[in-house]
Amino acid sequence: MVRRILASSRFFIAATALGSFLSAVTLLVYGALAVVGIVWDTIRDGEATVDGAKHLAVQFLQLTDVLLLGTVLYIVALGLYDLFVDPGLPVPAWLHIRSLDDLKSKLTQVIVVLLGVTFLGAAVEWDGGTDILELGVAVALVITALGLATLVGRPRRRDDARSDDG
Repeated sequence: MVRRILASSRFFIAATALGSFLSAVTLLVYGALAVVGIVWDTIRDGEATVDGAKHLAVQFLQLTDVLLLGTVLYIVALGLYDLFVDPGLPVPAWLHIRSLDDLKSKLTQVIVVLLGVTFLGAAVEWDGGTDILELGVAVALVITALGLATLVGRPRRRDDARSDDG
C-alpha cells in the first residue's frame, strides 16, 4: 500500500507542473498583449524622437524580462512533468530533461540571460548616478555564483574521472 501511495505521489508534481505552466502562459500572453499595446501607442502617437526611441527600447527590454520569466516557468513545467510524470513527453531534444541537474542547468542559463537583460535595461535608463556600478557588481556576483554552483554541483562523468595511478 505504501508503495502504491509513493508511486502515485508523483502526480503531486503534475499539479506543480500545471501551476508553473499556467504561470508561464499568463506571463507570455500578458507580454504579447503589452507588446501589441506599446506598438499601437507608438503608431498612434506618430512622434519619433530620440528620447521616445530610448523610452521605447527600455519598455521592450522590460518586457523581455517578463517573456524570459515566462520561458523559465515553461521550462520548469516541462522539466518537472518530463522527470516525474511522463518521460516520453514530445519536446525538442534540447529541451528533454534527463535529471534534476539538467533542469537546474537549463534554468541557470535562462536566469543568467534574465539578469543580463535586467542590467541592460538599467544601463539604458541610467542617468549618470552611481547605482549602476552597484547593480552591475551585484549581477556579476550572482552570475559568478551560479556558474560556480553549476561547476561544483555537476556530477563527474566516468570518462572525466582520472585514476591516481595515471
